[in-house]
Amino acid sequence: MYGFVFFDLDGTLTDSRPGILAGAAYALGRLGIPTPAEEVSTGFIGPPLYDSFRRYYGLDDADARRAVALYREYYGKTGLLENSVYAGVEEMLCRLRESGCRLFVATGKPWQYAERILGAFGLSRYFEKIYGPEFDGTRGDKGELLAYALTDSGVPAERSVMVGDRSYDMCAARENRASALGALWGYGSREELLSSGAQITAETPADATAAILAGK
Repeated sequence: MYGFVFFDLDGTLTDSRPGILAGAAYALGRLGIPTPAEEVSTGFIGPPLYDSFRRYYGLDDADARRAVALYREYYGKTGLLENSVYAGVEEMLCRLRESGCRLFVATGKPWQYAERILGAFGLSRYFEKIYGPEFDGTRGDKGELLAYALTDSGVPAERSVMVGDRSYDMCAARENRASALGALWGYGSREELLSSGAQITAETPADATAAILAGK
């Protein structure tokens, strides 16, 4: 059994697509780039927003920073609860806790947002601590964030597993010598997860539970 489990949030615990894409559309519209939410790339889900605004819309540094601020203007009031918990997630968390696993969140979303989301859905009680970057971008790199979380929690990387749905999660695990479990119910493909270092993939939260309990 993996004794220590770090979960990504977006695409792993909750389906946050509606709020993230609506927030990005709001920001782009305010910058004079009218874009319906359904046309915003799902690539916005996972990576730092600053990087996505530059990559997908060619914004310069100043406009990308303005876009992030506008996104948060929408997301902090409305978007963060345009969200839902994936089927089977709470059962997974309950089973793992009952089996003796210590659970944490390591998300690319600012920890203040993550705490509000998990609290609203009644999931906070399963986690010892919720880790995420600061609003100023500190620990915005997923590898750096997981390194901080491992050190702060005092748990051994070799007995830990990072559960996430995107390449950033798998790469972060590899960089920190933790195991990597790819959540196929999220936004990333099997190919993306395996090519970025996933040692295990799971189709459903129930499959992930079984793999974690059977792990080292």
